[in-house]
Amino acid sequence: MNLIDKLFKLKDDKYKEFQSKLVPNISPDTIIGIRTPDLRNIAKEVFVSDERESFLNDLPHKYYEENLIHFFVISMIKDFDECIKEVEKFLPYVDCWPVSDQASPKCFKKNHDKLLSYIKKWIKSKHIYTIRFGIRMLMNEYLDDDFKEEYLNMVASVKGDDYYLKMMVAWYFATALAKRYEETIPYFEKHVLDEWVHKKAIQKAIESFRVTDEHKKYLVTLK
Repeated sequence: MNLIDKLFKLKDDKYKEFQSKLVPNISPDTIIGIRTPDLRNIAKEVFVSDERESFLNDLPHKYYEENLIHFFVISMIKDFDECIKEVEKFLPYVDCWPVSDQASPKCFKKNHDKLLSYIKKWIKSKHIYTIRFGIRMLMNEYLDDDFKEEYLNMVASVKGDDYYLKMMVAWYFATALAKRYEETIPYFEKHVLDEWVHKKAIQKAIESFRVTDEHKKYLVTLK
């Protein structure tokens, strides 16, 4: 049984309807309607199969679920250089936020020294979901031990009207408020961010259990 046949055996029309509303910027015709645990299981099968290389080279894919599987497969690659090569090859084909957001390559955590130059390049891209992925990797990997204040400015300098791009900038700064409050709060006190992003980041921070009540009270005054 080929991959597409396997995917259609798992289709759920109600879930397809739900997904179509969640990802309104792509055609419903490209969505089969398959739950994430099933896609992850298929990705594991593809990863250990003889078809992995041909699947990763078969771009662009027709279906949304193929793109999700693609990134799940890439995320399992242990060798950093091989993984980053596949990420770079695939990013131009990412066309919606779930595909951009659901995969986090495991090998990135042990290769922060190599990864950073790629993140800086992705954030300067003209492709919305490449930028979004770059910001998310900066958020996931560099708000703890390897944090530098310059990373905040890197994300604050990202401008654009795209909703999914602005949401990612807001998500980054809300997370930074939770993890790096002292370094991040001046961006709100000085209103460095676009007004919409500023308010959305504060909203997300106030809703977060990781931000202290004291900090939340102060953030309310900065709206």
